[in-house]
Amino acid sequence: IQTNRSDSSPRIHGIADTSIQGEIHVIDVRNETSEEIHLGSTLRSTRQTSRPSPDQKHKRGDSGEDTRNGSIPLKDNAHRSCLDLEVIAGPCQGISCSRQSTSPTLPITLGRVPPSELVLRDSEVSGKHAQINWNSKTMKWELVDMGSLNGTFLNSQAVHHPDDGSRHWGEPAELADGDIIALETSSKLSVHIALENRRVPAGVGITSDPMVDISFCQYPLQGVEQFGLFGIFDGHGGDGAARAASKILPEKVANILSQHETKEKVLSCSDASDVLRYAFSLTEAAIDHQYEGCTATALLIWFDQNKACFAQCANLGDSACVLSVNGKMTDMTEDHRVASANERARIARSGQPLKDGEVRLCGLNLARVLGDRFLKEQDSRFSSEPYVSPAIHIAKGSTAFAIIASDELWDVITTKKAEQLVVESQPVSSPFCSRVLSEARNLRTKDNTSVIFVDFDILRTDPCIAT
Repeated sequence: IQTNRSDSSPRIHGIADTSIQGEIHVIDVRNETSEEIHLGSTLRSTRQTSRPSPDQKHKRGDSGEDTRNGSIPLKDNAHRSCLDLEVIAGPCQGISCSRQSTSPTLPITLGRVPPSELVLRDSEVSGKHAQINWNSKTMKWELVDMGSLNGTFLNSQAVHHPDDGSRHWGEPAELADGDIIALETSSKLSVHIALENRRVPAGVGITSDPMVDISFCQYPLQGVEQFGLFGIFDGHGGDGAARAASKILPEKVANILSQHETKEKVLSCSDASDVLRYAFSLTEAAIDHQYEGCTATALLIWFDQNKACFAQCANLGDSACVLSVNGKMTDMTEDHRVASANERARIARSGQPLKDGEVRLCGLNLARVLGDRFLKEQDSRFSSEPYVSPAIHIAKGSTAFAIIASDELWDVITTKKAEQLVVESQPVSSPFCSRVLSEARNLRTKDNTSVIFVDFDILRTDPCIAT
């Protein structure tokens, strides 16, 4: 798929790469006997480049862990990786290409002339310069130089063959979300990789009346099969921040939990509050939306070795989650509207208390959100620090379910009414979601509504847990 986009995507803002001035290069025809330049041939760059020795492989920086998307192993075809490439510098800036790991149209060839899948009209790019393919064994996207004249760089590191002009292919280099591919000096591409779990586990129902609400369900999380994450992001000012957060937060949680010590600490202490707080802070840092924001409500569940289940929730904003265990309902979230007592108390502790009757900050009725960078620059009372609930133990044999929904549902339906609808909707999951959404519409909810229902009794029978 190729599209022309005149404006750059939000994910490329703030990218700093001063060591490489260009990005894509492909070799077409090289005349060894004459210095004359022929029409259509690749122009050889005269820039001297520092290239590694033959035994030096492309490596990530070793100053810390790689917490980006793309580094999480996938186990089966229920998980699909989506690759987005966008030319962010050079004559073809704005051109983009997308592929899924299951696509029959792989690999992707980057080159100056057709039949390259991504054609870059750049004189320093070879006819067939580089190639990107999905490695089904390692479950990673890989970049390989196809013997280009001017070289291929990944995050400023050369990935082409060390013998200049040999026309030999380079060694494959793994790609990760946020990488920058440079084909010599003028063309650069940004890499975005999203992991998509297409499978909804047994006992889970999701429905929505979407406008700016984004729901997600990832069970199991990639690389940490004992854990699952469910959530809703309710956007305002557009759906950009909500869509970005729905991809970033699950990736951050999975990456953090993929560290053995961190995962074992959560399992032994039966508490993931530090994981959730850290994941929220990383998500906030990664969302570069000045005039869009969103709420975030994420329910993390996990099973220990004895198949005992635990549930813990983190939230910003006014979407809510309730958990019922053996008939006892527990609020797993906190209301962060400016009018709520807890938020007014938090703001008062900051030394800038609200005036009586003041229920908005800069026109927004929420005090805690993701994104909205412009508003946060205007008023320091905004926060992105989530509320994290205590972890709830759901013993084997217990009857339990959770409901996550945007504020539009809770504005018209009480938790008691929602519990009644669960009892009346047998079997539950999707029938419950459809029924509660219909009920909300009948009660004339003011806005779009999203609902996620998790039946823990049925979830325990899912093959991912039962095996």
